[in-house]
Amino acid sequence: MSSYIHELKDWPKFHWSEEKLAAQLANVRHRQGRLIGRMQGLGSLFKAEAVLHTLTEEILKSSEIEGETLDMEQVRSSIARRAHMRDSQKDRCPTRRYFWRPFGSMH
Repeated sequence: MSSYIHELKDWPKFHWSEEKLAAQLANVRHRQGRLIGRMQGLGSLFKAEAVLHTLTEEILKSSEIEGETLDMEQVRSSIARRAHMRDSQKDRCPTRRYFWRPFGSMH
């Protein structure tokens, strides 16, 4: 099985079954709503931390698709610096331990 969508045999011709996807999409939307609700209850420091984490992960995954391996700490630091955000990992923010819980464990 391919790791990336562009490696599929029929790329970019997609075939899918709406019936098979409907339940999975409903589950994702439900979980997304729960996550958004939790994010609204967080303070601005936690929201910024979540954005920084998400952007870092997106860049790392995108570079992995291109065959490049980037250093997570350097990517994170660069994003924080360019976006004028505080990097709690670099600053050793005491609240970091509460945020860095995998999103899947927020049930």
